[in-house]
Formats: sequence, C-alpha cells, structure tokens
Amino acid sequence: MLGKTEIIILIVLAVVVLFVGGKKLPELARGVGQAGKELKKGFRDGDDSDKKDEEKTSKK
Repeated sequence: MLGKTEIIILIVLAVVVLFVGGKKLPELARGVGQAGKELKKGFRDGDDSDKKDEEKTSKK
C-alpha cells in the first residue's frame, strides 16, 4: 500500500501531465534540468568571486 507521501507525489505528477501534456513533458523536464545546472554553476561562480573578493581586500 502506498503511503501518504507517495500518493501526493502521484497526484502532483498527474496534474502536471494534465496541464502540460504528454508531448511537452520531456521539454519541461529538459528545461528543469538546465535550470538546475545553471543554479549550480551560479553557486560555484559565486564561491569563486567571494574568494577573489577576500584576496583583494587582504592585499590592501
């Protein structure tokens, strides 16, 4: 038997398929994946720029 969480996930997925449509679902998933990659890249770049800022302030 499915738990409460699994039922909620299935309902959300069903609603997404109804609103987006089966043919557009792969495009939606691809877009979400690219957004995740960009987010991770932004965090990495932000960490690098923080280190550079610290180096600049320590040199002064």
